[in-house]
Amino acid sequence: MLASPSTCQPPGGSMTTTALPLTPDYDAWPVESRIKHVESTPRLVTVHWSDGVISRYHSIWLRENAADDTTVNPATRERILDLSTLPAWPEIAYAQIDTHGALCIDFMPEERRLRFHPGWLRAHDYDNVCDNNAADGEAPLVPVTTWRGGPGSAPDTLDASGLLDTSPGAEAEEAVLAPALESLLGKGLVRLRNLPTEPGSLQSIANRIGPLRPTNFGELFDVRAKPDPDSNAYTAIALPPHVDLPTREYQPGLQCLHCLENSVAGGEAVMLDGFAVAEALRQRHPEAYTTLTRVRWRFANTSRSTDYVWHAPMIRQDARGELLEVRIADFLRGPLQATFEEVEPAYEALMALQHLLREPGFAIRFSYQPGDLVIFDNRRLLHARDAFEGDSGHRWLQGCYLERDEVRSRYRMILRARRQRRLLDSATS
Repeated sequence: MLASPSTCQPPGGSMTTTALPLTPDYDAWPVESRIKHVESTPRLVTVHWSDGVISRYHSIWLRENAADDTTVNPATRERILDLSTLPAWPEIAYAQIDTHGALCIDFMPEERRLRFHPGWLRAHDYDNVCDNNAADGEAPLVPVTTWRGGPGSAPDTLDASGLLDTSPGAEAEEAVLAPALESLLGKGLVRLRNLPTEPGSLQSIANRIGPLRPTNFGELFDVRAKPDPDSNAYTAIALPPHVDLPTREYQPGLQCLHCLENSVAGGEAVMLDGFAVAEALRQRHPEAYTTLTRVRWRFANTSRSTDYVWHAPMIRQDARGELLEVRIADFLRGPLQATFEEVEPAYEALMALQHLLREPGFAIRFSYQPGDLVIFDNRRLLHARDAFEGDSGHRWLQGCYLERDEVRSRYRMILRARRQRRLLDSATS
């Protein structure tokens, strides 16, 4: 006798079903391909889809990803099932399609009948993963594309006027945020224009993406020349290409710079794709590239009141050799602490990188206008600044940090809202 209510019966029995089952998350999963038929062995279900795709799912995977209240907490959608508490490895006694198109499976030895949403199953089809980046994790939400600058180049730019007049989560907000987040995820950089110039408005804008990350500079920090500065950024001198806070174990993933005033002579902003520079180094100077992925440099920010130090390579890649982050900031490097034999190769590699950073073909150059907000991936993009004449006018940017996770989460919520609207439209049409 099965422990769960009967929602589907073997052939020959009466079949009574409810609507499609819940999924083990809060998302909406349109059914874009139906399940035509299924085959099963004790440890495997093979699903034949109406568009010709064939997907295989292991019994253990299916059992762990069920959406019933023995597997997930209905209030939180977090898993409560501990696989090791099952009486034995879950095996499939019977599998079929119910009248609503759900996959219905009898699991033994639990004697439990569970249903699986076809849209969710297809979206999580691990048997047909073609992207190497998705083979051991999630595929990128937006394809990552490296870029170069040069004369006439500019960041992806969007009109964000009225953004703060919309309700959070509204379609009007999504119309600005969706393409902005796509540029951030794909290119690491976007510029929003025509935003308010009131001090502090950056916090309300950034919160449309996610919570701010506070640092020793505060939640919001003012980038302008000031007496007794505690950072080169708070002077009028030029800044070389760098990321912010490489001195932290986990450097901030995202930086926002919002222009409130800019009437000075000079001070042009410079942006470079650190991934494009790293790839160029890998092609032209492979030994230097390898050295910079291996040697751990000392990054230090020792002020009168704080003392941050971290050791890390300048270029970090994953197990497949894909770039994860760059950690480059000459003015925040402390004395190199490497083996005696590594010191000269490390500096040779550093200088090869520095030569590339000065090549104008990598850089986008632009001037801030009041109301501009530039958002960029601080673990990928390098930013710099030309010197400016401090007595020629006023230059006031406000900045803050967020994490890469907030961009991905916000973009997933936008995709979820789109899917929910699509389901609603299909249900009412």
